[in-house]
Amino acid sequence: MESGLEAAINEWHASVNSGDVQRSGRAVGDPVVVLGPKGAGPITPAQFAEWVERSGITLIPRSWHPVSERLMVVEQDATWPESTEPTRVATVFRAAGGKITAALRLPDLRSALDLAYLCREMAATE
Repeated sequence: MESGLEAAINEWHASVNSGDVQRSGRAVGDPVVVLGPKGAGPITPAQFAEWVERSGITLIPRSWHPVSERLMVVEQDATWPESTEPTRVATVFRAAGGKITAALRLPDLRSALDLAYLCREMAATE
């Protein structure tokens, strides 16, 4: 049986990869915390949907790495409209209430796992 975290991540991927602006906005919390090559911080679902449309990105999951009940790292093959080959990246996902509340994209699996474990330990000591 699929967990709530996995279901939210699957819906996030489906919405992003379809380029569906409304669906993408519904897949994330308000706000959703993002990290990528152009910055980091909280954005609205509408801003997330605009990024999906503007970037044209697709992210194909390749490996799943559970960190906690609310955190998962997913290694992905990323492509953009101008891509000739996929780029391997990894994203730290956090979910609550069936929606993705954080999507922190890093350049490699090791970096993403390091960040995810740090986030887990910080949350455990609050």
